[in-house]
Amino acid sequence: MTPTIALVDDDRNILTSVSIALQSEGFTVRVYSDGESALKALLDNPPDLAVLDIKMPRMDGMELLRRLREKSSIPTIFLTSKDDELDEALGLAMGADDYITKPFSQRLLIARIRAILRRTEVRATPEDQADATPVEKIVRGRLEMDPARHRVQWGGKDVTLTVTEFLILEALAQRPGFVKSRDQLMDTAYQDDVYVDDRTIDSHIKRLRRKFRQVDPEFRAIETLYGVGYRFGEE
Repeated sequence: MTPTIALVDDDRNILTSVSIALQSEGFTVRVYSDGESALKALLDNPPDLAVLDIKMPRMDGMELLRRLREKSSIPTIFLTSKDDELDEALGLAMGADDYITKPFSQRLLIARIRAILRRTEVRATPEDQADATPVEKIVRGRLEMDPARHRVQWGGKDVTLTVTEFLILEALAQRPGFVKSRDQLMDTAYQDDVYVDDRTIDSHIKRLRRKFRQVDPEFRAIETLYGVGYRFGEE
């Protein structure tokens, strides 16, 4: 089935050029020129992935993502201005899967879209495949992860994670007590030679901690080893 990509940007030149590039790669594309007009459409008929500009009239990308995340976990990529580091960090903290800085290469955008869609597809539950090899759950103390259903619980309470967050947590939880460097976590969460910097991984870790602390204020399982990386603490 052809993946559907939603583009939300008030720059018609970007909408036109990116739409053409994505369509040439076999994607179905829907375009919206502001967040307000996009919100209802994205909730009523969710795409496989959304690309959101941050600065837009009527409703900016941040507010659009905030409202989407109340009801949907659509994979999302933010488009940010070159100097908007705060926007990038806030976007990741609010639930975006990735961000790309303007001006951007269409080739890079397509590579990141494919990487996120591939991770999403891997996590899809093979309910129609009776002979599919079952994926074992990961249980580490109060943590329970079900990769086949993309479900995470802490102390019996659900924690909603994006695909990127899930992959990072899974990499840490598979070997409690062992340190994963930022480079190793990048390789886990971002394949296909898609470049991200250290700050992106740090932002995902901060967001993971925040989500778990919403269900358990005493959550301390993801540990930082400064200058080395991160690990899932042994209980």
